[in-house]
Amino acid sequence: MTGTLITDYDRVARAIVYLDAHWRDQPSLAEVARHVGLSESHFQRLFTRWVGISPKRFLQHTTAQFARALLREHRAALPTTLDVGLSNPSRLHELIVHTDAMTPGQVQSGGEGVEVAWGFHASPLGTALVGVTALGICSLQFADTAAGRRAAVARLQAEWPAARLVESVARTRPAARRALGALGAPSGPLALHVRGTNFQLKVWTALLGIAPGCVSTYEDLAAAIGRPRAARAVGSAVGRNPVSLLIPCHRVIRKSGGLGGYAWGLERKEMILRAEDGRR
Repeated sequence: MTGTLITDYDRVARAIVYLDAHWRDQPSLAEVARHVGLSESHFQRLFTRWVGISPKRFLQHTTAQFARALLREHRAALPTTLDVGLSNPSRLHELIVHTDAMTPGQVQSGGEGVEVAWGFHASPLGTALVGVTALGICSLQFADTAAGRRAAVARLQAEWPAARLVESVARTRPAARRALGALGAPSGPLALHVRGTNFQLKVWTALLGIAPGCVSTYEDLAAAIGRPRAARAVGSAVGRNPVSLLIPCHRVIRKSGGLGGYAWGLERKEMILRAEDGRR
């Protein structure tokens, strides 16, 4: 983990906030670069490398229109049945998902006999905790501060209360490299190991049916799993997704077209969505 990468992320995030606040003025590359304290050429390379699209392309997706346009034009056609497997050919990568379905009580007391290696890694989205078991990635959380990193480890322990946790950057580095590429575009096949109730697993499976560059709503997800009146419960399950980015909870927005909430910050959510839409 290096301070340079974190600083670069902060600069990209500042640029996005600036673009959102001044999109009506259509700021030039020079203006945005000056705002974040970089030369034009350096800023152009930095932004494109980390976001996956140029600042000009990103600006075209203005805040006032972005979420509503996604909802209107690119809403995901969720599968009517969810028993067709967990790999979606429209995705940018293949996911092999190992699931442990448990009762709510078992969720709080599981993981006995499992070893979880964890470590913090710098990424285009900031510092991330990555946890892995023998079956795959079991945790992916963003942690921008020292307090955030402590909270991330505590969440991992709560998710795997009976497991043996071992800090090992060396063991988690290969998974982190594949999972944390350009925004929203992991590289190579990935195996996930997620634990949850049957209801949570149904919601997370439905999330995997939302292709990159598309969005859905809590109401759509509830209908997709056969629980059309359970939008609130679906929202809770979305928020409990243990592997952010990989199971794409960031692709769920409000039915009004607003971005809604995101545990890791709306700027980060918007960065991912715009980058995915720009790469379609």
